[in-house]
Amino acid sequence: EYSCEYGSLKFYALCGVGGVLSCGLTHTAVVPLDLVKCRMQVDPQKYKSIFNGFSVTVKEDGVRGLAKGWAPTFIGYSMQGLCKFGFYEVFKILYGNMLGEENAYLWRTSLYLAASASAEFFADIALAPMEAAKVRIQTQPGYANTLQQAVPKMFREEGIWA
Repeated sequence: EYSCEYGSLKFYALCGVGGVLSCGLTHTAVVPLDLVKCRMQVDPQKYKSIFNGFSVTVKEDGVRGLAKGWAPTFIGYSMQGLCKFGFYEVFKILYGNMLGEENAYLWRTSLYLAASASAEFFADIALAPMEAAKVRIQTQPGYANTLQQAVPKMFREEGIWA
């Protein structure tokens, strides 16, 4: 059977998986563009435009250099998507139950807004550590080349709130 009950654990899990796929995969697909954008922000003298940024990156790091930061991007945005899509449904039902059926219907737009804002709060907390690692990998030459190198270094040098 390919269906599930609305509000069941299976329903929430499927929403979370949808978030992983829609956020993790799409953000990972545009890592090369994000890499160049971040480098343009940090060093506009060296990376003068998108096309120049791609050219400089390929010359200095090779084609593989365009994938720098893919792992924290995939993990971070997968976690963000999981929380965003999964918690949105949780909060929608929770807030709807708090308001009661009639008020939930009358105030549905506000309810959806509150549910999405609540979900996004937790989603961004899940994303932030990986985004911090990604930016260091992409914009600080010599800092770290991989997530496995970046996370311990961040923790060692900056503590848990890096």
